[in-house]
Amino acid sequence: MNKGLLIILAVLLVVLILLNLERIILSKESQIASQNQNNNIKNSEIQDCSIRIEEMIVRGNSLDPLIKPEQAIKTLFGYYNCHEVERGDIVLFDYAGNKNPVIKIVKGISGDKFELRKLDGGWNIIVNNEIVRNSEDKPYLISGNAYRMLSLYEKDYKGVIPENAYLLLGNRVSGSVDSTTFGLVDKSGIIAKVEI
Repeated sequence: MNKGLLIILAVLLVVLILLNLERIILSKESQIASQNQNNNIKNSEIQDCSIRIEEMIVRGNSLDPLIKPEQAIKTLFGYYNCHEVERGDIVLFDYAGNKNPVIKIVKGISGDKFELRKLDGGWNIIVNNEIVRNSEDKPYLISGNAYRMLSLYEKDYKGVIPENAYLLLGNRVSGSVDSTTFGLVDKSGIIAKVEI
């Protein structure tokens, strides 16, 4: 073989080895950067899970007799940043129509079947084929604007509560300032879990 050809092959071999080493080094750096980014995401998720506990006094009566006016409640702000909203939870909702958040009970969650069933004198709210009842075991019976509000959601979402949406109700069976007034709510508007 020709000496010049051997030198060219040797140089090419060295270049290929160096290029491969550079690619390996960049790949390792990329993996380290990706790992650091994942650690930062995990750390920020942990930070987002902090819960601020406040004692508050209930001003309204929409959950009476479950929660009485002037009753002290414990609120867990930030709780839903790391926990799912569950049916039966008592929550604070940041309703734009009020200067203070409203306190309500979660009666329907994402994925629940939802319908309104006509009766004499109004419509029952049905979730997962069960008549929704208040804390005194009385069925909700709505009419007028409350029916019109919820029927829009029933039609638009074909009888299923969409992802990140919730049905919030007070304890009054005819409705109050709740989903019968403002409709289904997004999870972002639920600002605290309430413990009594």
